[in-house]
Amino acid sequence: MALELVISAVQDGFRIAFLKDGALIEYQTEEKDTKFTVGDIYLGTVKKLAHNLNASFVDIGYKKDAFLHYSDLGPQFHSVSKLTQLAINGQVKDYKLNDFALEPGIDKLGKISDVLHKNQPILVQVIKEPISNKGPRLSAELALAGRYMILVPFNQTVNVSKRITSNEERQRLTRLVSSIKPANFGLIIRTAAEGKEVAKLVQDLNELLEKWENGIKALKHAVPRDKIIGEVNRASSILRDMLSEKFDNIYVDDPTAYNELKQYIKAIAPEKEKIVKQHQGKTKLFEYFGIEKQLKLLFGQTVSIEGGGYLIIEHTEAMHVIDVNSGSSAIDKDHEEMALNINLAAAKEIARQLRLRDMGGIIVIDFIDIRNPENKRKIYQAMKEYLNEDRSKVTVLPLSKFGLMQITRQRVRPVTNLITQEQCPTCDGTGKISPSILIADQIEKSIQLLLTTQNEESVTLFVHPYLYAYFTVGILSKRIKWLLKYKKWINLAEDSSLGVTEYKFINKQNEEIELG
Repeated sequence: MALELVISAVQDGFRIAFLKDGALIEYQTEEKDTKFTVGDIYLGTVKKLAHNLNASFVDIGYKKDAFLHYSDLGPQFHSVSKLTQLAINGQVKDYKLNDFALEPGIDKLGKISDVLHKNQPILVQVIKEPISNKGPRLSAELALAGRYMILVPFNQTVNVSKRITSNEERQRLTRLVSSIKPANFGLIIRTAAEGKEVAKLVQDLNELLEKWENGIKALKHAVPRDKIIGEVNRASSILRDMLSEKFDNIYVDDPTAYNELKQYIKAIAPEKEKIVKQHQGKTKLFEYFGIEKQLKLLFGQTVSIEGGGYLIIEHTEAMHVIDVNSGSSAIDKDHEEMALNINLAAAKEIARQLRLRDMGGIIVIDFIDIRNPENKRKIYQAMKEYLNEDRSKVTVLPLSKFGLMQITRQRVRPVTNLITQEQCPTCDGTGKISPSILIADQIEKSIQLLLTTQNEESVTLFVHPYLYAYFTVGILSKRIKWLLKYKKWINLAEDSSLGVTEYKFINKQNEEIELG
């Protein structure tokens, strides 16, 4: 089984794809200068108390105030609040909390007005990114994620990931981590810590403590809305969280990102440094691995599954709905067996789609009707098994008597929803486009401008594959005619991400040429 991570730079950030045996499993994007990422810690200001919700709205700089519920304050909120005020005033002497006097815990059933007041400065962490018309969701129970553990200030416990199933290993890790745990900090041992020696755990802990110390020091000069502790970029956070899986290769096409990731992996897992590779081929990275094609196939409203069936996926504000259809399958011959096979294939693809689109919240699946209770149990077990690989928290309920399955999946960021049907930029979706000969005339005018007026020495023309074929067909092709006319060779390149009537020119410095 080959596991590969593909990271491609685009103008406004990065596109990140996770491949398993060449099949696209996860897809994420990261914009440059992204704010309000899960894990970021901000100095906020309480703007409003919502007594009916037992919650508050906090200004952290987003266009809508973020939501903080009483239950997300954390039992040691008074201690966090005390430290925040001391740090703002520059009165913290011990940033590692060794001699910090903890405040009494808050009442689990208390009221928001007993703890917070308007305009109060508060240290908060993003636990859910802005979704739709809602602002971020916050927690005041802070946690800093590392490679092998999560540091929880003002906590005293040591917990081990449920994914570490060996009792012997759980006891070993608990014993080791308890021996290095600093006072007034709790630790959650992550799956990646399994089998690791104490030196690596100590190194990870020290890096987290340093990150915490730098953040608290920054409060002295901070102003409301400032990011105090930032999560690493999404590519690095994926590596941190998923490097426990045995990646065979990590491909990057941006030189700066390549060097940064290589240094990052060298720091957290030096034995894996060689798997980071820079793609330098002429073909674009996502096209080279067939990712563009998979995105077009997998992000539509209709998705094909094995056996001739298909899924219809619809997103609403309240939930996601997936309908399983038999399609071309001969469902009438043996309804129960055929329906079972299609439903099992659908379960596999649905588990993939949930990860791929990062669908969160409530998902309702309408499977093809079956009567046998044992077959219903098989579908339920198959879905649970396929979702075991999901890094998000997932709950699966058995099929109802109506053939419906309900799934809840942790939602921390907006669902990824790509437009897979290209609307013609010329006709606005009428189904009619300008003839190729007219587009060719437009391009030739641009070529004439570049070569005779702007005196460009070397030009590469990027066009849709449809136009590429039009320009290169025949012995006396359009490209050959340009050579004879302008005495210069025009390099042609296919780019399926362009619309049929779109094109661009690149100079020898690999920069896009603006037509004057």
